[in-house]
Amino acid sequence: MRYRLLDEIRGLTLISMILYHTCWDLVYMFHVKAPWYETRGAYYWQQSICWTFIILSGFCWHLGKNKLKHAGKIFFAGLLVTAVTLLFMPQDRIVFGVLTFLGTAAFIVLAAEKVLNKVQPCPGLLFSLCMFGLTKQVGSGYLGTGFFRILKVPAAFYRNWFTTFLGFPHTGFYSTDYFPVFPWIFLYIAGYYMYRWMERNDLFLIFDRSICGPVGVMGRHSLFIYLLHQPVLYLVFSFIFNVMA
Repeated sequence: MRYRLLDEIRGLTLISMILYHTCWDLVYMFHVKAPWYETRGAYYWQQSICWTFIILSGFCWHLGKNKLKHAGKIFFAGLLVTAVTLLFMPQDRIVFGVLTFLGTAAFIVLAAEKVLNKVQPCPGLLFSLCMFGLTKQVGSGYLGTGFFRILKVPAAFYRNWFTTFLGFPHTGFYSTDYFPVFPWIFLYIAGYYMYRWMERNDLFLIFDRSICGPVGVMGRHSLFIYLLHQPVLYLVFSFIFNVMA
């Protein structure tokens, strides 16, 4: 069975992402002036989308029938996005984007499942969230938050493409969508433990309901929509700004 509300949460987040990318395309590709898009509010909007998708992916990891196949499909989709953007939009390339991360995270959890299951859900959830907060700024060179820097990460960690994949970007690296293993794996694992905590406390009945069926349909086909939405947006805006102008 499917938990309909989970599909609808994913679908609602997908709509939010499409709206966010609509604004991104207008501002950065078609040069529409929107000063508010550079504000903290827009950043928090973007982060809410990322957090929800990643936590939900870790949560739903348990529900997959063929976890290895699913991880491979998502990882391959990420490679496809990278290849297409490098070929056709190198100035807006996506390297180590969110799909590449989600596939990698699924592989990591599959390999580490026995170890993860030795940890009780509540401590595992809290520890994962703490580690996410601690490592959130490793890409900027330190452990801690923007307000409280605990430790500077040695420059030797930021060396090459592999360290960039892990979360320590080398000099000159650029990607319009960058989700390395660290810190995001901890948020994915938080979703993993959230599922186990809800399972232990018999809370899944809250997901066995439907609030908006059409949004749930989008959620069930999220990968397909994710892969198509940017090309469609680009074609629509190209027509509006270049043909109708």
